[in-house]
Amino acid sequence: MQRVVTAEMDLDLGASVDLILQITAGQQMPVATESLTFTQGDRVYTPTEIIDQSGSRLHRLTGEPGRLEIRYEATIEGHSASSRTSDLEAITYLRPSRYCQSDEVFPQARRQFKGLAGHDLIAAVSDFVATSTTYTPGLSHGTDSAVTTLMTGQGVCRDYAHLVIALLRAMDMPARYAACYAPGLDPMDFHAVAEAYLDGSWYVIDGTRLANRRSLVRIATGRDAADCAFLSYHGGYVGLAHLRVDAWVMPEEASDVTNSGIAASDDDVFAPTADDFTELVQIA
Repeated sequence: MQRVVTAEMDLDLGASVDLILQITAGQQMPVATESLTFTQGDRVYTPTEIIDQSGSRLHRLTGEPGRLEIRYEATIEGHSASSRTSDLEAITYLRPSRYCQSDEVFPQARRQFKGLAGHDLIAAVSDFVATSTTYTPGLSHGTDSAVTTLMTGQGVCRDYAHLVIALLRAMDMPARYAACYAPGLDPMDFHAVAEAYLDGSWYVIDGTRLANRRSLVRIATGRDAADCAFLSYHGGYVGLAHLRVDAWVMPEEASDVTNSGIAASDDDVFAPTADDFTELVQIA
């Protein structure tokens, strides 16, 4: 499976500011081609790349006042290799975190999912969050947590992911947050999903059910959104003047034509099916 991902971001900097971005495909993704540029008029910045313990790639630079244009494009070819999860990682993803207060949702989780474990638990939590939460762009805030989402029943992808993670951790299943590109997502943007650790592997849960989990491209991995922000900054004013994200799957020759001989669109070939919501799927 070949996927193409792009991101355009224009930032208005009011002063010299320390910028940290996470918009590139993660270290473990099989990147065939890639371009990342930071330009300000005639000036071209060269960022420092920092790779964290989970393979997330952070790009850091000091930007000067003015309009900074950031452009990223990559082609992902094939599937990523699975990496071993250490005991320390598994323990980390069992603990409560800033936006995933598993200790606070513990009573409800234990009542709601009593007696469930393994695949049955993953399916039950996914279904509960998908059916009890309404996707509402523009109404949630960056400080909203799993507790907020559970109370209000509304949010965007990061809120769905936080609630899934908190409920799974409350049931003693390690769970983590993944920021990603999601071909077919509508409305298109950076996307967020949860991952559950079962029998030595991580499986994707997308409570929004807005994208095909089999085509996701991982950007960053962490305890919650605080570890995976696409932009963070320190020391000055930053205004987001423009943001455009896109991602799509390049149809393979064998998939260009359906059994009936009629050309298939990307939506026909790669749209999620009912099975996609219940099967155990890993980020490819």
